[in-house]
Amino acid sequence: QVQLVESGGGLVKPGGSLRLSCAASGSRLDYYYGIAWFRQAPGKEREGISLIVNSDGVTYYADSVKGRFTISRDSAKNTVYLQMNSLKPEDTAVYYCAVSQDYRGFIAEGYTDWGQGTQVTVSS
Repeated sequence: QVQLVESGGGLVKPGGSLRLSCAASGSRLDYYYGIAWFRQAPGKEREGISLIVNSDGVTYYADSVKGRFTISRDSAKNTVYLQMNSLKPEDTAVYYCAVSQDYRGFIAEGYTDWGQGTQVTVSS
């Protein structure tokens, strides 16, 4: 079973950038169909924002982050990243990475393993 650990969150001003990391241990990320980033703001449902498919590297983004966020992977480091640029206050949330065995889009119930999350706060 894979263990996922997110890092890189913090406090940033609007317009700033952060890079989140999702480091895996116990199993290779390559063994999974895809790795996704979700986020959950207080009082809101968990929202899928980005997905990378291992077989071909195809990426998907929610409209809310398209053009600002970029997902990438480093197989050698068994890590997936989320580069977040032009951050807005509405990006404030706990960010989670998760893995799936097959295509699940941004349906959280379809992801089998999750990290503990990292807090991102965008505020002036």
